Amino acid sequence: MSAMTPQVMAAMPSARYLGPMPTATFGPLLKTWRIARRMSQLDLALDAGVSARHLSCVETGKSSPSRDMVARLADCLDLPLRERNSLLVAAGYAPRYRETPLAMPGLSSVNRAIESLLRQQEPYPAFVLNRHWDILKANEAAVRVNGHVLDGRPPKHMNMVRQIFDPDDLRPAVANWDEVAGDLVRHLHEAIAAAPGDDALRALLDEALSYPGVPARWRQRHLEQPLSPLLATVLRRRGDEFRFFSTITTFAAPHDVTLEEVRIECCFPDNDDTATLCRRLSSPAG
Repeated sequence: MSAMTPQVMAAMPSARYLGPMPTATFGPLLKTWRIARRMSQLDLALDAGVSARHLSCVETGKSSPSRDMVARLADCLDLPLRERNSLLVAAGYAPRYRETPLAMPGLSSVNRAIESLLRQQEPYPAFVLNRHWDILKANEAAVRVNGHVLDGRPPKHMNMVRQIFDPDDLRPAVANWDEVAGDLVRHLHEAIAAAPGDDALRALLDEALSYPGVPARWRQRHLEQPLSPLLATVLRRRGDEFRFFSTITTFAAPHDVTLEEVRIECCFPDNDDTATLCRRLSSPAG
């Protein structure tokens, strides 16, 4: 008998999962999320409609949660879909939510919507990112602007954090690098706090902090740090300067892990000179 793939398992939400991960991992994982959400056992128990004693037994492994209880706990902890699947698997159940690659035919309407947003953003840059800041897609304006500030060469990385932090990539062209990089670090710290089990996010933060010239104070999360109302990214090449601010678009009420984690970043000109420069680059003579 062949092993079930994750896609097949996701299509069988009522099936009991008998994979390699023992149910003893559920309690520590639940406790990790409860602490990350700054909830006591009593707080979580009241929200989930169970006794604090029963929740304590679940966390210590003395009691096994039902599938319905896992779902209620995930609701109370406001977990992302990926983490809900992890909690179900840790409890010994099949994951509930699919993770469909964007290229799959089932997401063709989603891809059309994404492509439409990318085209509509012209002549200004737009990017499609996942939760680890990997650049999945970009419009032609993004290619033109990056090529302009990088003297015609493509970016070294297809990850926005690495592009900003690596001195051999986009970093030298970012005129307000301290502001932009500091804001990215803040977002990374917040993302890790919201998803404490995401090792890839932690590795990405560690890599960003390992590049030269990164302030040591960025290793700590500073909750009290004041934030400007809107951050502009300033790119310069010789006499040309781009000033962009960004908006983020996400899908409403997704039931797929991929769709929940995809976001579309659209860059808008912060002044008339940037708008003129972007239009000039998009012209045939540009």
